Amino acid sequence: MRCTPEAVAAALRDIDARNLRRRRVLAGDGRVNFCSNDYLGLAQDPRVAGAMADAARRLGAGSGASHLISGHCAEHEALEREVAEFIGRERALVFSTGYMANLGVLGALADRRDLLIADELNHASLIDAVRLVRSPQNLRYVHADANAAHALLDAYAPAAAAEGGGAFVITDGVFSMDGDVAPLPALAAAALQHAAWLIVDDAHGIGVIGATGRGSCEHHALGTREVPVLIGTFGKALGTFGAFVAGDADVIELILQRARSYIYTTALPPAVAAATRCALEIVQTESWRRQHVQSLVERFRTGARQRGLQLVESATPIQPLILGAEDKALAASAQLAEAGYRVTAIRPPTVPPGTARLRITLSAAHTPEQVDGLLAALERACV
Repeated sequence: MRCTPEAVAAALRDIDARNLRRRRVLAGDGRVNFCSNDYLGLAQDPRVAGAMADAARRLGAGSGASHLISGHCAEHEALEREVAEFIGRERALVFSTGYMANLGVLGALADRRDLLIADELNHASLIDAVRLVRSPQNLRYVHADANAAHALLDAYAPAAAAEGGGAFVITDGVFSMDGDVAPLPALAAAALQHAAWLIVDDAHGIGVIGATGRGSCEHHALGTREVPVLIGTFGKALGTFGAFVAGDADVIELILQRARSYIYTTALPPAVAAATRCALEIVQTESWRRQHVQSLVERFRTGARQRGLQLVESATPIQPLILGAEDKALAASAQLAEAGYRVTAIRPPTVPPGTARLRITLSAAHTPEQVDGLLAALERACV
C-alpha cells in the first residue's frame, strides 16, 4: 500500500464495503457476556483479584525490566515451578503473552532447514511464528486431518533430514474459532515415526479440558514424549494474563537462551504472576467449575437442537453458530445486543470466507437461566 492519506482512506472504504470493519465495545455495559474466554469464571474472582492487589502493594505495579536483566522475581519463579508441576513437565517458562510465546518457541527451535507442517486453522500467532522462521518448507494440512499431516511428513521429512534439518508438526490443542479438539494421538504417532516434534498451543484447553483441567494432553493421555513442547495461556480459563511454554528442562533452557520475544521484553508484572498462582490453585481445588461449565455446554447444545440452530460439532465451551455472510452475522449480533446478550460476530480474515459466525462461549460464571435466555434470543435472531 502506498503511504498516502488517500491510500489509507481507500483501504478503510474497502474494509467497510466488505462488512469487515472491527469495532471495540466497552466492557461492563450490563449485557450478559457470551463471547469471553473466561471459561472458569476466574477473571472476576475476588481471591484472584485480591492476590494481585496484595502482590502489587508488596512488589509494585510492574517488573521494571526484562527477565534476564532484573525483572525476574520470586513470584515468576514460583509460578513456573507450579505450572510445570501442574501439567507434568520438567520445566516451564513464563512469557508476557501467548502471541509472544508462540513466536518465541518457533524462533528458538526452528530454522530455514526445517520442515514446518501446521494445521490450516491454527491461531494467527502460530501462523505468524511459522512465517518468521522463513523456511521454504512451510506446509499446511487440511484442518484436523492427521492422515494429511502424516502424508506431508512422508513426502518431505526425508529431504529435510538429508539437508541437516528437522521437522515440526504444529497445532492448536483446542481450536479457538471452532471449539474442536485436535487429533493429538494420531499427530503424535506420525511425528514420532519421523523423529519430528509435535508442538501444541493449548491456550483454550489448559484449565478446562481433561479430567483435572490439565488440557488436551491430559484429555488424550499424552506426555512429554508425544508432545515435547506445550504452550498455554493464563488469560483464558485461569482468568489472568500471560502465557507459558513447558517441556524438558534442556528444551526450556534453549528457548530461554534464544527466544527473542522472551529476552527482549519487559517481564510480566509480579502481581499478575501472583494472581495466576492463586487461579492455578483454584483450578486444582474447585473441580465443580469444570463440571458446571460442561453441564452448560450440554444444556446449550440440547436447547440449540430443539430450536433448529445448527451448531458446529464441539464438546468444549466454544460453541460456534456459523451464519455464512458477514452482514447476517453482524445483524444477529446486533439483535442479541438489544436483547441484553453480548455475542460478537466473527468475520474474515479471522475465519475463512463464507463462514462468518457467532462465536458463543460458555463460562462457569453463567447460570442455566442465562443460557436459556440466550437460546431464546438466538432463536429469534437466527432461525
